[in-house]
Amino acid sequence: MGTLYRQLIHGKALLLIIILGVGGSFQSGYHITGLSSPSPHIQHFINSSWFDRYGEPPPPETATMIWSLVVSMFAVGGLFGVFSIKFFSSKLGSKRAMICNNLISITGAAVMLTSKRAQSFEMIIVARTLFGFSAALGNSLHLMYLGEISPRQIRGTVTLTSATFLSLGKLSGQFFGLRQILGGADMWNIVLCVPACLSVVQVLVLPFLPEPPRYLFIEKNDDSACKKALQSLWGPGEYKQEMDEMLMEQLANEAAPTKSSLQLIRDRTVRWQLITMSTIFCCNQLSGMSAISIFAFDVFVKAGIPKENVRYVTLGLGLSEIVTSLVSGLLIEHLGRRPLLWGGYGFISVIWVLVTVTLNLKDTNSWISYLSAALIFLFIVSFCGGPGAATSPLNSELFMQSNRLAAFALVGLLRWFMFAMQGLIFPFIIKSFGPYCFTLFASTSLLGSLYTFFILPETKGKTLLEISAEFEAISVCGKSWSKEEKADTQL
Repeated sequence: MGTLYRQLIHGKALLLIIILGVGGSFQSGYHITGLSSPSPHIQHFINSSWFDRYGEPPPPETATMIWSLVVSMFAVGGLFGVFSIKFFSSKLGSKRAMICNNLISITGAAVMLTSKRAQSFEMIIVARTLFGFSAALGNSLHLMYLGEISPRQIRGTVTLTSATFLSLGKLSGQFFGLRQILGGADMWNIVLCVPACLSVVQVLVLPFLPEPPRYLFIEKNDDSACKKALQSLWGPGEYKQEMDEMLMEQLANEAAPTKSSLQLIRDRTVRWQLITMSTIFCCNQLSGMSAISIFAFDVFVKAGIPKENVRYVTLGLGLSEIVTSLVSGLLIEHLGRRPLLWGGYGFISVIWVLVTVTLNLKDTNSWISYLSAALIFLFIVSFCGGPGAATSPLNSELFMQSNRLAAFALVGLLRWFMFAMQGLIFPFIIKSFGPYCFTLFASTSLLGSLYTFFILPETKGKTLLEISAEFEAISVCGKSWSKEEKADTQL
């Protein structure tokens, strides 16, 4: 293990991880929080540009509709982005697909920058759609790339860096959105384009870094190029164990050709993997993390924190998220994925019950509002150190190369659909249920804890074939879908 970590520093792997991060999940994290601070200025721009065009202010319902499109088209673009994962990756390969994706991000930034001079709120909507497309596609490609370059012994640590860069993106969106930085009325279009600078860096640097070794060996059948890529990334060595693992996976892929998303849904041999990732992604989205990321300002105001202090509290949230992700990266290969999931979900469930109690008591004492804020900080630590840390490596470990593209498209579609629906519904939930809205998160987290404790096998340190065998052994009421599928095939 120590040797591999030294190779991470001496080879090009660390540089590649950083370059992938700034052009991958960082972009998604930034755009999730980056719209919060400039939102009043954008709404003012919508009203003023409508007035300049038609000589009268827009009707209230029209202004609301335009603003809703600005917010929601990011998720709509994300849905189209996950649909295109298979096309970009299969046609271009992971490296060239990442470069192409960042060109889309740069195009979106150019549209956003010129929208102010053009007095066009339509251009903002187009830019947000391009940002969403690029964020969703880049996030999935980033995670796939990490899974394809990492040795088995530190696969969890390497793939977890995607979550770290996602947290870094969220913090950067909150930081650059401060009024003292780029959050002023004259710079709202600039603050939304900051990630494009890092996209340029990836476009310039990534062509000089290696293709994923697993892609070269399994997809291109080029074992010499695969070995050179491994040596370039991790330093001199034979890497016989890694290449033998790839060979076994290649033989398994030849017996089971690449599937489409629809074929994967019908395939009983991966049914438990699909159910597991769908359950985990749903529980992650409904655990409260997305709601806190999008509506942190409203949640803290509801908790009783003064409005002038909320921006700095949310900045502290982003900082705690990054620190927890970094610590989790050091611990995940020791603790494994399964304990982080069921333990994290269980702790989150307890936290949201306590938050519900403190929100009902906030008017009795002033210090209770800050106790609610402290519990939300504890929730961030529990999520990022638990389900948030384990989901990234687990997503790369459950599916063989022949199934991975279709699986990433399906779980990405589910993730972005849940993200869009939560953005639309959560404001109404807050309004309707008040402090009891967090009981929904508590119930979902409890479900995630029970599922991962009783059903999910541990994947730490295992090959993809060993992990597939673990899932094939899962049975409910004495029946196994995988065994039934094999029996049907033999017949």
